[in-house]
Amino acid sequence: MSPPRRPQGPRSPHQPGNTPGGPGTGKPSRPRAFDGKRGWKGGEPPAGPGERAPGKPPVAPRQARPGPRAEAARPDSARSESFRPETSQHGASRHEAGFPPRRDAPPRGRPDVQRPDRREEDRAPANTLWLHGLHAVAAAVLNPRRRLRRLLLTADAEAALKERLPEGAIAARKLQPERVEDRARFHTFLPEDSVHQGAALLAEPLPGIGLDDALKASDGPVLLLDQVTDPRNVGAILRAAAAFGAAAVVVQDRHAPAETGALARAASGALEIVPMVREVNLARAIRHLQDGGAWVMGLAGEAGRTLAEAKPTDRRVGLVLGAEGGGLRRLQRETCDELVRLPITEAMESLNVASAAAVALYELRRA
Repeated sequence: MSPPRRPQGPRSPHQPGNTPGGPGTGKPSRPRAFDGKRGWKGGEPPAGPGERAPGKPPVAPRQARPGPRAEAARPDSARSESFRPETSQHGASRHEAGFPPRRDAPPRGRPDVQRPDRREEDRAPANTLWLHGLHAVAAAVLNPRRRLRRLLLTADAEAALKERLPEGAIAARKLQPERVEDRARFHTFLPEDSVHQGAALLAEPLPGIGLDDALKASDGPVLLLDQVTDPRNVGAILRAAAAFGAAAVVVQDRHAPAETGALARAASGALEIVPMVREVNLARAIRHLQDGGAWVMGLAGEAGRTLAEAKPTDRRVGLVLGAEGGGLRRLQRETCDELVRLPITEAMESLNVASAAAVALYELRRA
């Protein structure tokens, strides 16, 4: 016994019998085949816009997500509602009602960081810099060659600065200290890692000085830095030069750090004491010292004699120090009168350039 036939209803306009090439035309219908470029061929046509494919459940239309401008334009009450836990019509939360939790999240981006307001009047104008730290500020106030603009102090820093300076020194420079109540204000115009100690001084860079003028003011040794570019190293060398009576620190103009607050902070006031001479050609400056009767020695780890063995006692000494890693360059090596070394143990290959400068200056001072 054959199974009962299905009742035939009206045919859909998209059924194979009513499509070109189907039974309605007298031509055999083509089987469905998939083409990688054109999709399915034959059989039922693809679903049009707003229609669903046969055999698939209906899909709800996707709602457009509001952009950042639309979100910003919404009132605060509406925006706050999007982050509240949803509840069902009976007052239960979505979790209690069996629904999954919402996936709403704040818009992506960097979180808002609470920073103190930047003040336009605290920004350093052109051709000025902020000196910070009690030593650097006190030395700048006492230096008549330094032109000063503003002085910002906390209450504790003002009391400490008065103890360091002679009475009336600040008033003599025509400065009226500005009281800073919140120390976070300093970080609006100083680096975040700066140790300002509650004192900042807006000043102009020191005027340039020639090598001959520096040599006339002192008969101490001269340090020449061969492409030492780290401002903290240069500041530490200036500090050692001031401690051991050096006449000047000579740097190459294009390969040396500019005068900045970080350099002055590392120098701890020595930037106002020891002249920092900038020369275009370092080898030429070495020959100039030699023409003036100085004995110029270069520090090199492979030298045969130590500094203590080679140092003269009857003339000025020039000491050339190279950058860490590269050391002295060839032209400077050939221009020096002699290469010398510091006697260190085999446990360490070399010293930091600022440490080497301090040890060498001590040895020269000891004579």
